Amino acid sequence: MIASRVRFAGLAAFLLVGAAACGAAPGTAAPSAGASDGGSAAGVDARTATSAADFGGLDKLVEAAKKEGKLHVIALPPDWANYGKIIEAFKAKYGIEIESETPDAASADEINAVKTRKGQDRAPDVLDIGQSFAISGAAEGLFAPYKVETWDKIPENQKEPSGLWFNDYGGYVSIGCDAKKIAKCPETYADLLKPEYKGKVALNGNPTKSGSAFAGVYAAALANGGSFDDIQPGLDFFKKLKDAGNFNPVETTPATIEKGETQISIDWDYNNAAYAPKMAEKGLDWKTVIPSDGKYFQLYAQAINKDAPHPAAARLWQEFLYSPEGQNLYLGGFARPVLLPAMKADGTVDAAAEANLPPVEGEPTFPTEAQVNKAKEVLAGGWGAAVSG
Repeated sequence: MIASRVRFAGLAAFLLVGAAACGAAPGTAAPSAGASDGGSAAGVDARTATSAADFGGLDKLVEAAKKEGKLHVIALPPDWANYGKIIEAFKAKYGIEIESETPDAASADEINAVKTRKGQDRAPDVLDIGQSFAISGAAEGLFAPYKVETWDKIPENQKEPSGLWFNDYGGYVSIGCDAKKIAKCPETYADLLKPEYKGKVALNGNPTKSGSAFAGVYAAALANGGSFDDIQPGLDFFKKLKDAGNFNPVETTPATIEKGETQISIDWDYNNAAYAPKMAEKGLDWKTVIPSDGKYFQLYAQAINKDAPHPAAARLWQEFLYSPEGQNLYLGGFARPVLLPAMKADGTVDAAAEANLPPVEGEPTFPTEAQVNKAKEVLAGGWGAAVSG
């Protein structure tokens, strides 16, 4: 069954913010039992390697990673952006064990684990986090700079210049709907106010905690005269939805969809699209549409823990994710990989997987870090009042 991942992603992608992290120089805490000593057969300190070239090339990096034999990850649900298949493909290709812990954890949990598990074999080697957490984590000096071999193909405004973080995949806010139970599925935010959707419109989480739900309110603002500077119309929309009796406070999960408890759900398009084949097995006809009146796009980011217990494996994981194989696996999970434009240009894209993406017209635009932080403050102060009672 598809996992529900509550992650507050925060800042939208394509935004270049800040430079290298500030703070103290990286420490060299003694590794715990089972962790790597940072070395390789060639005597390279994997903890300070900033590219595969520092190992003597990708093959040498593979050797060093295999010597470590393990990678520890958290917050990677198997059906979120196809991470189940990505993990299995990495293990099959390199023979490296992957310990996947707490798949439903949030970005904040990943950052907390980096801080509290320093020096432990249980510390996450790599992070898949919302950009607001990527930016703050870099500023705190938590990440190691690294540039994958396809670094130059990642657009400049989708990565931190020194390699402390770099965007990986993303998606649009979408409306999912069970066409078996809903006579005519909604296609816009305006449609959601129609009386036939009474008690049926849900979100994937609480927008003060969940990235997808936050994005759903931001998209509602854009659909109702708001802007990246003004999320209030999004709150007003959900108050109207609540007053009309259309808002469903049940937070969407695969189980609630299967049980018919959330027949319409606002969520990332890659989540809604991934539900379709799973729900078809249960007799549901789950449809996905990107609302034309509220287009909001966002990417997540990758980072390497500065004190990763398995530093070579961490770097090899990034090389795999940003290879055509890894990026196409994201695409196979209906997520839009950061290298999609480059792969379309060089012919390495999985055309069949790309064709399965929910259609959308135009190019997305994005809020600044300051705009997102302001929106989060407004939500924190007003969400409860908008949907309570």
